[in-house]
Amino acid sequence: MDADSDRCALELSDARVDVLGYACLVAIMSNGNGYHRLAERRLEAVMASNGHRAPVVTSAGALIEGLRALGAKKIVLLAPYVKPLTALVIDYIEREGIEVRDSISLEIEDNLAVGARDPLAPAELCRKLDTRGVDAIVASACVQMPSLASLEILEKQLGLPVVSAAACTAFQLLQRLRLSPVAPGAGMLLAGSHKVES
Repeated sequence: MDADSDRCALELSDARVDVLGYACLVAIMSNGNGYHRLAERRLEAVMASNGHRAPVVTSAGALIEGLRALGAKKIVLLAPYVKPLTALVIDYIEREGIEVRDSISLEIEDNLAVGARDPLAPAELCRKLDTRGVDAIVASACVQMPSLASLEILEKQLGLPVVSAAACTAFQLLQRLRLSPVAPGAGMLLAGSHKVES
């Protein structure tokens, strides 16, 4: 996927988009620590080479920035991945200065099965995480795994900010568009009181 991202950015730049979203967390994180910064710069340069400049948001970078906007230093997370991929995600997040205290890997190998999951499932599964002493919960560390319906339920039940890779990506896309990063029902991050540097 990442090998084709330059071609995709070049083709999408013909549409003169205002922002480009790279919405696969693992495609970025599997390329090594801090790779989201390199990928964003590279894809912005590809678009510029076609005569159009626009910011690029990666879900990997957006998750890190969303957690930072919440002031989260210690988190727990739910991921659909097999355990080695979840470990890779945890390592990436921790190298960005955010400690992952507990995690659940659902061990789903089929991407279509990930996307077909019940968006309320994370509300049940995240209750199994040890949230003592953490600052936030990642209810889905995968953009493809539905979780929006679970975010506010978990916040009300556990009294902590709850995000997903998708919610963080939406937050950063709105910021890059210079729009108010507010989405009712999408958790504390998108409630309108947090900012990320552009």
